[in-house]
Amino acid sequence: MGADAQGGDDLLAIVDALRATRKRWREEHRRWDSGGRELPSRELLTAVVQQLAGALFPMRLGPPDLQPEDEDYYVGHTLGVVLGRLRQQVALELRHDARLRGAEAPHESAAAERVSAFARRLPAVRELLDSDVIAAFQSDPAARSVDEVLLCYPGLHALISHRLAHELYGLGLPLIARVVAELAHAQTGIDIHPGAQIGAGCFIDHGTGVVIGETAVLGRRVRIYQNVTLGAKSIPTDEAGHARKGQPRHPIVEDDVVIYAGATVLGRITLGRGSVIGGNVWLTRSLPPGSRISQADSQADSQAFTP
Repeated sequence: MGADAQGGDDLLAIVDALRATRKRWREEHRRWDSGGRELPSRELLTAVVQQLAGALFPMRLGPPDLQPEDEDYYVGHTLGVVLGRLRQQVALELRHDARLRGAEAPHESAAAERVSAFARRLPAVRELLDSDVIAAFQSDPAARSVDEVLLCYPGLHALISHRLAHELYGLGLPLIARVVAELAHAQTGIDIHPGAQIGAGCFIDHGTGVVIGETAVLGRRVRIYQNVTLGAKSIPTDEAGHARKGQPRHPIVEDDVVIYAGATVLGRITLGRGSVIGGNVWLTRSLPPGSRISQADSQADSQAFTP
């Protein structure tokens, strides 16, 4: 028997084995897996985020040949197109969620209503992002202009995606929001869960390796450097040992806190206003306002840590 025929036989056996594996998964996990293909598209959502960024900052993140006199036309046209595409993705998520819950398919108007609510939030999102740009420019001596921040800084681009994803998350669209967040994570190395609440004037410098968990709450003018983790100290579980969803388990960071590179802050603790957390600190306890903590100060927390 020739190599091609042998390879064909092997391929058929692999296809059969994969079909059996899929069937077993779907039978065992019907609660989670609807078996359907109608899901939001990562590829389409990538384009949606890029177009929304262009509509928010048309003369910087829009098309390179855009002229100032055409700015409003471009924004209006782009929003008309991109919101229509987003509405299709939202409809897919709502139908998918209904299938998983065994509920009736939502009315067509449900997707339109959520996208309209999202669109009305875009001016507020732009204002928050303006504050983030200013925070980066004022905090980083290497920044020569706000344009440099917009064009170059991965922390700012992660915040653009996060602020859009957070609005979608708040509108009951967690799957689309998570896809948007993970696309930004892949692009920037910054992992922000869309449920995290981040106040105005946030600056994430360098950014690679930053992790901000789902229930984290950040106040205004918070500065974070690379490899910082705002995570959970432990994961609450139910009687079956499964993780409980949505439990507050990440830090609260009050206004004007600075967290330097490599710091790990775990649990539902509070970092008081104006505190400074030094590099490579391991912290599992709350701090009063105005605290200053170094790596040496945090050694006891690290030694006593029990997940």
